[in-house]
Amino acid sequence: MSLDCVTAFRDALQGAFGPLEWLPEPDAQLHRFHVPGDRSGSCNGWYVLFPDGLAAGAFGSWKAGAVHHWSSRQPTDPQEAEQVRQRIEQARRQREAEQRRRWAAAESWAARCWQGARRAEAGHPYLVAKGVKPHGLRQRGGELLVPLFHAARLVNLQRIAPDGSKRFLSGGRVTGCYSTLGQVEAGQPLYLCEGWATGATLHEHSGAAVAVALNAGNLLAVGQHLRRRYSEAVLIVAGDDDRQTEAEGKGNPGRDAANRAAVALGCDVVFPSWPAGAPLNLSDFNDLRQWQEVSA
Repeated sequence: MSLDCVTAFRDALQGAFGPLEWLPEPDAQLHRFHVPGDRSGSCNGWYVLFPDGLAAGAFGSWKAGAVHHWSSRQPTDPQEAEQVRQRIEQARRQREAEQRRRWAAAESWAARCWQGARRAEAGHPYLVAKGVKPHGLRQRGGELLVPLFHAARLVNLQRIAPDGSKRFLSGGRVTGCYSTLGQVEAGQPLYLCEGWATGATLHEHSGAAVAVALNAGNLLAVGQHLRRRYSEAVLIVAGDDDRQTEAEGKGNPGRDAANRAAVALGCDVVFPSWPAGAPLNLSDFNDLRQWQEVSA
């Protein structure tokens, strides 16, 4: 493979991810790399570059989820077109095998961390700041551990530091995974929300079961799973209302994601009811309860 093709492939990578200070390896093997802007030390990016014949490759990000295909030029005959198709398929198999390996490693680490952790302290700074109880969370050192389940199996952890910063285990599953509070019952509400503190607030206020998706982009995938597993429950999306970003002209990602999920799932959606004077930086049900208690 010529250096021009390698450089052209890097140009494609840079078009998707930003400046990269290295050249791809044209060895038909899957490689991981740090995506500019991602957390330091992470390797969420991946690529495969095939060197022989019509140069072709694929690349993407496990974090963003997008997959891109590349070839040095368009195929000129059916044989070249078939070669590109086979390489796309080979790259897919490599990517999925690596994804399964990453998931398995994170799942094993999650189990060890969870088993070795103690009950979360009610006085943990994050719980105190949010005004909620531990509800079965565990604690490892100064970090709270929020369990994520997929098909009733612990697959990942969200770690919450005393200052409220949050991180998942590297490489662990997130899409379609969730944490629960309370017991799901037929004919009773089952709330679906973004953040754990929001879920704890909803559960403490209503007594209803809550599934926590842990980010807005995961609401629909979790909701689809809940529909299948708890078809007799009354599913309700409890959305965030990002009024501050809306006021800044940046849209309202929390409200938009909640509405999209509710429409796709065919269920109701609720948002915090803001009293007059509620600051714009408040966005979820926990924010509202905390502000009301301080303002009372």
